Amino acid sequence: MALARAWAIGLLGIDGRPVEIEADIGAGLPRTTLVGLPDPGLREAKERVRAAVRNTVGGWPDQPVTLGLSPANLPKVGSGYDLGIAVAVLAAAGKVPATRLPGTVLLGELALDGRIRPVRGVLPALLAARRAGLTRAVVPAESLFEAVLVDGVRVGGAARLAEVLGWLRGEQELLTAEPPAEDVAAGVPDLVDVLGQPEARWALEVAAAGGHHLLLSGPPGVGKTMLARRLPGLLPRLAGEDSLEVTAVHSVHGSLSPSSPLVRVPPFVAPHHSITPAALVGGGSGLASPGAISQAHLGVLFLDEACEFGPKLLDSLRTAVEDGEVRISRQRGSVSFPARFQLVLATNPCPCAPPREADCSCSPSARRRYLGRLSGPLLDRVDLRVRMRPITAMNGRECGEPEPTEQVRARVLRARERAALRWSDHGWRTNAEVPGPVLRREYALPASATALLDTGLRRGSVTARGADRCLRIAWTLSDLAGTERPDADHVASALEFRDRRAA
Repeated sequence: MALARAWAIGLLGIDGRPVEIEADIGAGLPRTTLVGLPDPGLREAKERVRAAVRNTVGGWPDQPVTLGLSPANLPKVGSGYDLGIAVAVLAAAGKVPATRLPGTVLLGELALDGRIRPVRGVLPALLAARRAGLTRAVVPAESLFEAVLVDGVRVGGAARLAEVLGWLRGEQELLTAEPPAEDVAAGVPDLVDVLGQPEARWALEVAAAGGHHLLLSGPPGVGKTMLARRLPGLLPRLAGEDSLEVTAVHSVHGSLSPSSPLVRVPPFVAPHHSITPAALVGGGSGLASPGAISQAHLGVLFLDEACEFGPKLLDSLRTAVEDGEVRISRQRGSVSFPARFQLVLATNPCPCAPPREADCSCSPSARRRYLGRLSGPLLDRVDLRVRMRPITAMNGRECGEPEPTEQVRARVLRARERAALRWSDHGWRTNAEVPGPVLRREYALPASATALLDTGLRRGSVTARGADRCLRIAWTLSDLAGTERPDADHVASALEFRDRRAA
């Protein structure tokens, strides 16, 4: 009887847990048994690994092989355990030494001829390995570009199982790589391209400065999509743990770029209105995978033609907008994905959407039904609402020369620095994150500043949640103006942004 151990990582969402792979070779008729809650894809690993080993070293043990994946109550999903299973079996059979296996994570899917194929989630897996005290990792050669982003773990890449076995025997070294340099500003469109629309440009600046959600309403062709696509350029660049967290989500989703794997620019995600609820929020069979809202984490989720998405899809965003994460339960377990995004909605004022409002052929009931797809509870969570008008001059001189992104971004960053300094003791970074009770008690404004807001509450034109959001917008306007605290004008401007007639 022989026993050997290797390490892999099991992912639940973007959180990983070390999985110990034990291979026991006993006496009796040949068979291979895999235990430890494997999913269907992992159960097939027995055949993949057997063929890969046979085509690499010439044989598979002709005794009973028992493979145990521990902890046994953790669901194991995917094919990333193949390499660890193969190495554990060969170590138990005495064909390779096990001296380098303690503290080493093995990740990769095996082809039948021994090639090591890339798997999703290498970055979050290595982050989990580092937290667990594992100091070395062997990954597919094609996954080196993201594996080298993790400090504190010595990473080697291999293209074939034979290379890993040669490394275990001390006969050769694995591939290494350096983190690629990247241009964080590449691919971000500039605000200077947008003609006119001073109100919408100002709303975009306020949204960027305070992390607020935004609704743009207007006829086709006025620049709603152009403005939304330029919002990531106004936001601070991602750094440190934020950058790694966003990159980890994209790694699990499988959308990392080999040339620039570390996500520095806040992501911009714009799903089509035909998207399914599972693709938007996250889902799938077995354990759920991240949806569009998690791909937009710490970035922008843009829903163009928002009224075409349908009430069920739009209302599924309400909890995520408030909580900043999404929790999904499936048969094999529950996972949570981060989803702290800025929501930008764009919609036409009616189904026919003519360039001029006077040419609208829709009945009042048709307009109400169309805009009614944006439910009251969802609109109450949208801080800024702007009605955009058609462009009247192509040279843009009516509103002056348009400002470039860098000029606006400088003001946004100064406002964010003021907010971050004010809320630093509480752990909040933007005004949009501050709970209403804190604004009403610890940072209460004088009655003279909130008189107009109090009137709106008494008349029922503003909800309690809407009042809290007005206060957050007022603090953002104050930060942009460089004043110590909001005054009555800031609160009045915030109320204008909440005008339901803009929807």
